[in-house]
Amino acid sequence: MAMISPSYQQQLLNKQNYLTELLADYAVPELAVFASEPEHYRMRAEFRFWREDDDCWYAMFEKNAGNSARKVIKLKTLPLAHQHITELMPVLLEHIQKNPVLESRLYQIEFLTTLTHDTLITLIYHRQLDDDWAEAARQLATVLGVQIIGRSRKQKWVLDRDYVLEKLCVHHEVFQYKQLEGGFTQPNARMCEKMLNWATDVAQAIGKGDLLELYCGNGNFTLPLSRHFDRVLATEVSKTSVQAARWNIDANQINNIAIARLSAEEFTQAYHGVRSFRRLDEAEIDLADYHFSTVFVDPPRAGIDLDTLKLLQQFDNIIYVSCNPVTLQQNLAVLNHSHAIKRAALFDQFPGTPHIESGVWLQRR
Repeated sequence: MAMISPSYQQQLLNKQNYLTELLADYAVPELAVFASEPEHYRMRAEFRFWREDDDCWYAMFEKNAGNSARKVIKLKTLPLAHQHITELMPVLLEHIQKNPVLESRLYQIEFLTTLTHDTLITLIYHRQLDDDWAEAARQLATVLGVQIIGRSRKQKWVLDRDYVLEKLCVHHEVFQYKQLEGGFTQPNARMCEKMLNWATDVAQAIGKGDLLELYCGNGNFTLPLSRHFDRVLATEVSKTSVQAARWNIDANQINNIAIARLSAEEFTQAYHGVRSFRRLDEAEIDLADYHFSTVFVDPPRAGIDLDTLKLLQQFDNIIYVSCNPVTLQQNLAVLNHSHAIKRAALFDQFPGTPHIESGVWLQRR
């Protein structure tokens, strides 16, 4: 990593102090703080396409209060975006501006890239796409060396594939991931590697047993964590994420992971015998076969519902990765009655913003 500038160091210290103060009631050990590259860290970026005075830009909008018009920020490139994206942005604009078929009623442009230089661009339109668009888009994809998808109302035109392939290194082992267009992926890939390494360090300290994972997504944490447990049962409600997770499991030749398409709330019901689910039977999953020592959760910003929190309290170890420190604090108010925090970490997923990603390892008292 490049030398951390004094201004970025202060930003990071401010986040550290805020998180420490927010969690002060829970006897949190000293935070492990993971810094990011201040620029070129974003692997995803979304922009409005903006036309004005015979020129075009990418556009973002400043947040404001009330109903006043939002200020338009016009860009040709974005320093926060990964180098692959920043290099493509002005070139893509130039090609679009020269081709009326590509420019006509273009509304939004989305980028998804990887550390392996695999890049997908989604062009979103306020018109139906046709064969002329597809031919122009294929030529553009060849020139830029990227994948291109076209979208409009009730239409998705995939020229080749609708995903990119990423490789992330965890404790000197490389894991391959299919990342789907429109699916959730960690925006900062290098920070994601640090998060994966932190979580697997915790798993090594816990030892063996079986792992339950809720909100597993495409298996981002599931794959490396599986190396440190006898068996893993991972749950996810999104069909597309489940499909990606199963592809990733097969691609990495991992044979101790089972995926159940259940929400956290549904799994809680199944685990307590309140309801039976055909999806478990179809996946040949018998919950009675598992001996869970640990549960891993990476919930959405809203945090974890009360019933699921009560479920977590039944496990000896909880590894909790949070994208919202406020809901983490609220959830810890419940978990603190049964568990104590053994380790805590701050991951600066979005430098230059107030956003904080964090992780805690809780152990039953």
